Amino acid sequence: MMESKLSKKALKPTILLYDSGMGGLTIYDAIRRALPDAHYLYCFDNAFFPYSEKSEAVLIERAVAIVQKIAEIRPLSAVVVACNTASTVVLPALRANFRCPIVGTVPAIKPAAQISKSKTIGLLATKGTVNRPYVDELIAQYAPHCVVEKIGTTDLVEIVEEKQQSGVVDWQRLEKVVAPWQNHPTLDTVILGCTHFPLVKAELQQLLPNVAYFIDPGVGLSNRLIELFKYFPPYPEEKSINTAFCTQKSPNFPQREKIMQQWGFEELVVLDLE
Repeated sequence: MMESKLSKKALKPTILLYDSGMGGLTIYDAIRRALPDAHYLYCFDNAFFPYSEKSEAVLIERAVAIVQKIAEIRPLSAVVVACNTASTVVLPALRANFRCPIVGTVPAIKPAAQISKSKTIGLLATKGTVNRPYVDELIAQYAPHCVVEKIGTTDLVEIVEEKQQSGVVDWQRLEKVVAPWQNHPTLDTVILGCTHFPLVKAELQQLLPNVAYFIDPGVGLSNRLIELFKYFPPYPEEKSINTAFCTQKSPNFPQREKIMQQWGFEELVVLDLE
């Protein structure tokens, strides 16, 4: 009987997702649809928001510190770096320091190249992501036959964070971000290369009616986790409460706490990284 209970618990992994803000909730949403019985932890590193303006060394240092601190509190079955900018640089360091599976989010170049009819693709991402050599390597490997246009923006990350907290979108500011593509004659596919951006997908569709496909990595990442858990059995855990963490208690803490509760997290805890 004991073995049966333990085995049943072990089927419920504890998955940590982290980002600089709340954009990674789009990845969390896709994963929880695929793994509804898992336990979830989410950390937004608001003390260092946005990541797109930070150096590679800082991103690596923050990644290791955040995962280490949370791993001391809860046993982790997997870590999802729910941020494209961070994923382009921190994965090797995390994999060197932690034994559980580490999964990142990278721009969906391959599926975009496969689905585009015109073979003209737009990569909408942060400045940090579009300038990484890793992205150029993905394009060379999976989309050498495509024209890939890039827009690197920090503004759009801030627009999404504001929408999450106020429910209002700054349409004028949003339109300015995507203005170069509004009359593009051949662009038919846009990669949402930041986990924040699916949260304004409906607005982007209105501003870019010429684009047939908007692609984000959530579903593919969920499938990847399911596959990994076949080889890395999740740790059983007594505590099942879904917990959100932040790295700084800002004036809007009560508002953020309410938002995280709406997403299914029962508590918001300030993570002390000192």
